[in-house]
Amino acid sequence: MASSTTLSSPSSFLGFSSYSSSSSNSASVGFFRPSPLKPNKISISFPRKRVYFRPSSSISGPAIEKEVPQSERPDSFLRDGEAPASDSSSVRGRFEKMIREVQDKVCAAIEAVDGCRFKEDVWSRPGGGGGISRVLQDGNVWEKAGVNVSVVYGMMPPDAYRAATAGTVVNAGPVPFFAAGISSVLHPKNPFAPTLHFNYRYFETDAPEDAAGAPRKWWFGGGTDLTPSYIFEEDVKHFHSIQKKACDKFDPTFYPRFKKWCDDYFCIKHREERRGLGGIFFDDLNDYDQEFLLGFTTECANSVVPAYIPLIEKRKDTPFTEQHKAWQQLRRGRYVEFNLVYDRGTTFGLKTGGRIESILVSLPLTARWEYDHKPEEGTEEWKLLDACVNPKEWI
Repeated sequence: MASSTTLSSPSSFLGFSSYSSSSSNSASVGFFRPSPLKPNKISISFPRKRVYFRPSSSISGPAIEKEVPQSERPDSFLRDGEAPASDSSSVRGRFEKMIREVQDKVCAAIEAVDGCRFKEDVWSRPGGGGGISRVLQDGNVWEKAGVNVSVVYGMMPPDAYRAATAGTVVNAGPVPFFAAGISSVLHPKNPFAPTLHFNYRYFETDAPEDAAGAPRKWWFGGGTDLTPSYIFEEDVKHFHSIQKKACDKFDPTFYPRFKKWCDDYFCIKHREERRGLGGIFFDDLNDYDQEFLLGFTTECANSVVPAYIPLIEKRKDTPFTEQHKAWQQLRRGRYVEFNLVYDRGTTFGLKTGGRIESILVSLPLTARWEYDHKPEEGTEEWKLLDACVNPKEWI
């Protein structure tokens, strides 16, 4: 006979979130179902055991706005009354215009190479904002490619504010915010063709100037990084040279500074190795004026296509073996580990009730983990791992 245990409802249970308020004693929890055995309880069936927990109104989280599907793209996701992109003083509007143009350019370049089309979802949030999610899955060249833009208003709980500001101590309650960004991860099928990630974002807190523990702030962040499974030195040099060229137009110190930042940030700490071969990365950048940084992030975002597409065109049809594919799958496992354990964007999105499909579109369609796998020293696989453990200067 099945035994039973009663548990209080946590705010999240094994990754399935529940939200309750003082006016409601109900919870919406993944695949869990109301128990027909006891009222106001939820049951989870396991072999030989049945576990119950009671939704509790004493445990509450921030109100999470669910996305509303839209049938067509709006001209802007900014709230009514905000300055449009045509207003030179509107950083929000001009940044939104830039990321939507880059989304179109990147998707067009990918479709031209792959021959398949992106699936598009347009969505909005009741409190303001929305986004456009585009995914190409099981294509001719890419196994999974996601290119998403979002313009979002919301309330950050203090722990999300800490995640968004690299550990800033906050004593205040929920903080109103505005965030706009473009984010993309492109996983090709051929193990000799590299994965690419890029993300550029603009962020503002709307807290009053005198708010305790949550000062009003703005910053830019982002970067572009390359994650191959095999090293072709000329490819890596080409990629890094495009990043350096974009940086040098604004400040010759940017590339060495942001290259190191990238190597340090994309480190899988529990393995002491990098996710890939780097690129550039920066965050919380507000020590220059907004006009300067808007121009810089625009230049970096527009450099994605010339940095990446030539590498794909060169490697997409390279013959490969099952051994090559297995190694690619292992490297993708590292990609998953970093994104789910360390990535600040993933953490922030999950903590603020972001669109789950957009947040997790960065994960590859397939990946692999082998127990205690160690490539033989001197092999091409070992060379890649060595470069991930010991970052190199490519140019």
